[in-house]
Amino acid sequence: MPTELTDGSGETQSLDCFELRGGNHRASYPVELPGLDGWVSCRPLQLSAKGGDLYYLSVCSKGAICRITLADIAGHGETVSQAATRLRDALRVHSDNWDQSVLIRQLNDTFLNGGGNSLQYATAFIVSYYGQTGELLFTNAGHPPPLWYKAATQEWTLMQERTPWSKSIMDLPLGVIPGTSYTQTAVDLEMGDLLLLYTDGVSESVNEAGDQLGLKQLLNLARRLATTSAGDAGKALLAAIEHYRGGALSADDETIIALQRAPIRPAPLLRARGIDR
Repeated sequence: MPTELTDGSGETQSLDCFELRGGNHRASYPVELPGLDGWVSCRPLQLSAKGGDLYYLSVCSKGAICRITLADIAGHGETVSQAATRLRDALRVHSDNWDQSVLIRQLNDTFLNGGGNSLQYATAFIVSYYGQTGELLFTNAGHPPPLWYKAATQEWTLMQERTPWSKSIMDLPLGVIPGTSYTQTAVDLEMGDLLLLYTDGVSESVNEAGDQLGLKQLLNLARRLATTSAGDAGKALLAAIEHYRGGALSADDETIIALQRAPIRPAPLLRARGIDR
């Protein structure tokens, strides 16, 4: 079933199942997936350059499953480009599969086998989401845990494997040790819940005094964020990070993907405005 991608000009492109959208280029735009309203910001450290942060969005299984992947690849330039290609290809092969265990094992192997003589690894956070029920399956491979706003209690927490909200259904960065096992954790997103995925360029921001933000202070910042929409939350987080840094310059790529559970709209299945292709 084709899905649709819309840019800011009003022109709509057809996006077929198994096709991915994303990359590691500078971008900022809202996005709509089945049962999720979202917002993406990717800011490489160097202006107009492609950074080590890599993200992909896809919709498949006739619009039933969304997959969101955010990775932080060690290295620069051609090294990152090659890793991005391998990651994209693996995601395309497994885009129609709810179970992430085979995907994550293949990603680990591709990083091990594709690095040549140089050590290459990546952290990654991978989400599969079933819009009809709000079920969300996530795998964390050494990545900073997303911020999770629970609308029912109006509280922010970190989405981690040992969350008390997990459902019945070791993690190292990709490309470190062959045969690494990766867990899958299932939770339910309630209507209005927010999820903020980010790379360590956000959580490891440093202020003028040389103090690193860290997860504890990041969670404290989140408690003051707007929760009215994914875009509002994502933009507010960026503003809060910039305020924390003050006059200190950013030292790493920064990517944020904000997602909020929303009612499923009839069509299109995937619509984004302002995407760089």
